[in-house]
Amino acid sequence: MHSNEAQAIAMEPAHQACPDPWRVVHARRPLAYELAKLESLFALANGTLGVRGGLEEDSSPTQGTFLTGVWERTPIEYHERFPGFARSTDTRIPVPDGIRIGLRLGDVPVHLREGEWLAFEQALDLRAGCLERTLRWRSPNGATIEIQAERIVPLQTPNLLCIRYRVTSIDYSGPLTLESAIVADVSAAEQGDDPRIGTRVKGGLSITAADADRTLASLCQRTQNSHIRLACGQRHRVLQSNLAFARAIVDESEGVQQHYVADLRPGDSVMLEKFVAYACSRPEGGDTEASLLDSVATMLERALTLDFDTHRAEQARACAAFWQEADVEVHGDSAVEQALRFNLFHLMQSTPRDGSGSAAAKGLTGEGYEGHYFWDAEAFILPALAFTSPERARSMLEYRVNTLDRARNHAREMNHPNGALYPWRTISGDECSAYFPSGSAQYHINAAIAFAIRLYVDATGDIDFLVRGGAEVLFETARLWHHVGNFNPRRGNAFCICQVTGPDEYTALVDNNYYTNHMAQQHLRHAASVASQLGRERPQDYARIATQLDLSDKEIAAWLAAADAMYLPVDAELGIFPQDDDFLNKPRLPIAHPSEHGHRPLLLQLHPLTIYRHQVCKQADVLQAFVLAGNTIDVESKRRNFDYYEGVTVHDSTLSASTFSVVAAEVGYAQKAYGYFLDTLRVDLDNLHGNTSHGVHMAAMAGSWMALAWGFGGMRVVDGRPAFAPTLPPAWSSYRFGVRWRDHHIRIAVKKDRVEYTLTEGAQLDILHRGKTVMLHAGHTVNLPLHASARPELKGVIFDLDGVIADTAIVHHAAWKRLALEIGLAFDDAIGERIKGVDRRGSLDILLERASRTYSEDEKEALASRKNEYYKQQIETFGSQNLLPGARQAVESVRRAGLKTALASASRNAPLLLERLGIADLFDYVVDANHISRAKPDPEIFLAAARGLGLEPSECIGVEDAAAGIASIHAAGMKAIGVGQAQALAQADLLLPNVAAFDISLFTT
Repeated sequence: MHSNEAQAIAMEPAHQACPDPWRVVHARRPLAYELAKLESLFALANGTLGVRGGLEEDSSPTQGTFLTGVWERTPIEYHERFPGFARSTDTRIPVPDGIRIGLRLGDVPVHLREGEWLAFEQALDLRAGCLERTLRWRSPNGATIEIQAERIVPLQTPNLLCIRYRVTSIDYSGPLTLESAIVADVSAAEQGDDPRIGTRVKGGLSITAADADRTLASLCQRTQNSHIRLACGQRHRVLQSNLAFARAIVDESEGVQQHYVADLRPGDSVMLEKFVAYACSRPEGGDTEASLLDSVATMLERALTLDFDTHRAEQARACAAFWQEADVEVHGDSAVEQALRFNLFHLMQSTPRDGSGSAAAKGLTGEGYEGHYFWDAEAFILPALAFTSPERARSMLEYRVNTLDRARNHAREMNHPNGALYPWRTISGDECSAYFPSGSAQYHINAAIAFAIRLYVDATGDIDFLVRGGAEVLFETARLWHHVGNFNPRRGNAFCICQVTGPDEYTALVDNNYYTNHMAQQHLRHAASVASQLGRERPQDYARIATQLDLSDKEIAAWLAAADAMYLPVDAELGIFPQDDDFLNKPRLPIAHPSEHGHRPLLLQLHPLTIYRHQVCKQADVLQAFVLAGNTIDVESKRRNFDYYEGVTVHDSTLSASTFSVVAAEVGYAQKAYGYFLDTLRVDLDNLHGNTSHGVHMAAMAGSWMALAWGFGGMRVVDGRPAFAPTLPPAWSSYRFGVRWRDHHIRIAVKKDRVEYTLTEGAQLDILHRGKTVMLHAGHTVNLPLHASARPELKGVIFDLDGVIADTAIVHHAAWKRLALEIGLAFDDAIGERIKGVDRRGSLDILLERASRTYSEDEKEALASRKNEYYKQQIETFGSQNLLPGARQAVESVRRAGLKTALASASRNAPLLLERLGIADLFDYVVDANHISRAKPDPEIFLAAARGLGLEPSECIGVEDAAAGIASIHAAGMKAIGVGQAQALAQADLLLPNVAAFDISLFTT
C-alpha cells in the first residue's frame, strides 16, 4: 500500500449518518486505491464459489473468483530444514473469472477510466443477496450510456454465477457490442513484504482445453502440483430481438468469449442474462475433463430453465430464512444495525455446507492468508453460526472430521506416537505454516476444535455427529496433551504444558501459556465426559469408537488426572493469571503511534525476537479463555486481568477487539465494551487495519456478533442451557437478536428497562436470566427487569463432607490401601492424593491403572463393594470427636442466620456418616453419590442440592476443599468458598485456612 493510499483510508468517514440498514452503498466514483477494498466488501459467495465485487467492464488486477476446492500446492523452501517442518503450502488460487462483459461503441472499446462518470451507485442488498450497480457514463467522444448490472451467487446452487446486464443509450446512436468472456489469464497475488497476503506459487492453473460457439463457451484447466481439474462454462439468455449473437472467440492463453451486437438509438436498451458454472475434481481425483464439462453443461441447462428474476427470488428466500434466524435489530443507530447485518451476511455466504471446507480467514472474498483455515474458524466463526445457522457450523466440523487422518499424520511429524494434531493453517489438512514458533507450536487449535464440538452439540443436541466422527476427533486431539505436558514435581506435581504458543503470537514458545492450559483442561474434561455419555446413551457406538482408537478407561482417567492437576497459577502480587511462566518478568515494550505508512503491525516493523523479549500482546490471550470457557472464573478476577492486559495489548490482530468487548461488558466497563465493539464491527467497512483489499476479516465479523450476543447480551451456555445477562449500550434505545437452540428459536429483545424473551419456535424451553430459571412457552413473551439487584439474596449454604465437615480421607485411604495390598498392587501417597474427592468407581479405576491384567465389570463391582465394606467398618467407630474443629459451629451458624443447609458428598455412605458424627439433623437436604450420575467437577451434585433446598443456584454458596469441587460449584452458578491450601484452590471466590474460619456474616451483611 502506498503512503498516500493509507492516509486516505485512515481519513475515511466512519459511516453515513443514517444509512439503509439493509443496503451497503457506495455512491461515488471509486478512487484508484479504493477499488480493491470495494471488491472485497461487495464480494458474493455461496460457500463453494466466491466472486469479488469488481465491475463487469473493468479489467482490475485484483478482481478474482475462487472455488473452495481449487488450490495449488507449493514446496516450502528452507535454507535449513529440520524434522517435522512443513514441506509445502496450499494456496487458494483464482479460477477463471466469469463476470467480464466488455463493451464497444462502434469499433471503440469502452474503458471506464477514460470517460466521465456522471452518476454511480454500487449496492449490496443484504435481504436479496444481490449486488446491484448503476453507472451513467460519457465517453471521451461525448456518447452517454447507462449501465445497470445485477449479480447473484445462488446460495442454493453451488458453483453457479448469475448476472443480468442492461445497457441503455442516453444520446448514443450506433452499434453496440457486448463481449461476454471467461477470463483465464489470472494468477495468485505475490506476497511482497507482507506475509498476510499471497505467496510464491509454483505451478497454478493451465488451460488444457477451450471451446466456444453460439450456445456454450467453456474451458478446462489443471493445477500443476495439487492435480485438481477444473471446468467452467457460460451460456446466455437473450430477451430482446435487437440483440443478436455475432461471434465466438477462443484464446488458449486468455480464455473464451461470446459477442452479441445491437444497433442503439437514444432511449433504446439491450439486456443480457449471463450464467456461469464451475466444476472441479478433488486433488488427485479421477474426474475427467469430459465428466466435469458434462456437470457444467447440466448446471447451465438447469439454470437457463429459470429467468434471472426467478433466480433472484429464490436467493431472496434463502436469505430471508437466515435473517429470520439471526433476527438482528438495533434501534438508535442504523449504521450499527447495517454493519452487523453486513458482517453476518458475509459469514453466512462464505461457509460451505457440504463438509468440503471450513471458513477461511478471508472467506471467499480475497487472497489474504492464501485462503487458509485457522483456529479462528472454530473459536470465533463457529460460535456465531452455531446459534444462527447450525447446518453451516456442522459442515465446518465435518471438514475437521474429514481431515482427521491428516491431523494424525501431522502429530507423527511432530513426534507424537498417537493422537491427532490439527495444522495451524491449511486447506488440504496438511500443515502449511513455514514458521513453527507461531504456527505448529499453537497446539491450542486442538482445544478450539474441541470447544467448537462441545458448543455445537450443546446448541443442537446433535449426538449423531459425535458418533459419526465428532467423538473420534475429540478423543484423538485430547491424547496430545499428555505428549506436550507432564506432571512437574517442582510445581507440586501440577500438570504443566511446555514450549507452546498461545493466541498471542507476539509471545512464542513458552511454558504454561494460561489460555492453552485452561482450554486443555476443559478439553480433557469434556472428552472424558463425552466418553461417559456415549457409554451410557450409545454403548454400541462407543464400543466401536473405543475399539478403533484403543481407548481405555485407564487413559480417560489419566485425562481427568491431568485436568485436575492443570497448572493455572495466580500471580500473588498482581492477582492476575500470568500469560505464561516468564511473561510478567519481561520489560514492557513502548507502544509506538501508528507509523506514517498507515496501520503497520509490529510484525512488519520489528524482528520477532525483539517482540518476544518484551511484555506485549498482539491480541487477547488470557482474556480469550474467559470468553470461551470462563463460566467458573469470578468477575473480580476477570476485571483485574482485563485491567492489566489491556495495557500491554496492541490489537494488531483483528481478533482482539471482540474479545476485549465481551470481557469489558461482563466486568462492567460499558464504555470500553462499546468502543471495542465498534472496532470489530467496522474493521472492514472502515478499513481499520488497512488491508481489507486482501479480503474481509471473517473472524472479526463473527466477533461483532459475539460482542453483541455474548457481550451486551451476556449469553453463555450454563449447565446445558442458554443463559443471558443483558445490558443496554447507552447509545441505543433497544436491540434484539435471535438464537437457535436445538428445536427452538428464541428472540431476545433488550429495552431501556426490561428484557423480553419470546419463544418463536418450539413448545417450551428453560433458559437462565441472570442465573435464575425462566420457563418460555410458544408464542408468549416473558418480560424481566433489565437491571439485576446488586447481589442475589443468600438463602442456602451447601457443604462438602470430606475435608470440610470431617476428615474421612484417612479412612478412604486406609480402605483403598488394604484392598490394593490384597490384590497385589502398589499404593502410595500420589495415588491417595489423586483419589481424593473422586467417587468410588473413579477411584477404583485410578487404583487399577497399575494392574498387570484387565478386570471385568463384575470383578470391578466386587472390588468396589469390598473396599466399601472396609470403609463402613471403620466409620462404625466414628463419633462427634471425628468432626473437624469448627465444623458443627459453621453449620449451626448458617441455620441461626435463617438459611438452609445441604450436604453434597461423593460418598454413598454420607447419610450413615452424618448419623455417626451426630449432625444429621443439621442438614435440610443431603445429596450423595446415589443421587447423581456425574462426578465433580460436573455441577450436577450442587445443582441437585440447590433443587433439594428449593432454591436457585445463585441463591446458594458452596464450601469445598478440592479443586474439582470448586469447579463444580462455579459451574453450578454459585460462589465457591475454599477450605485449605491456596495453590490447590486458586479458583475459589474466598479462601479459608480451615472450616473454623467460616463466618456466615461475611455473606449476609
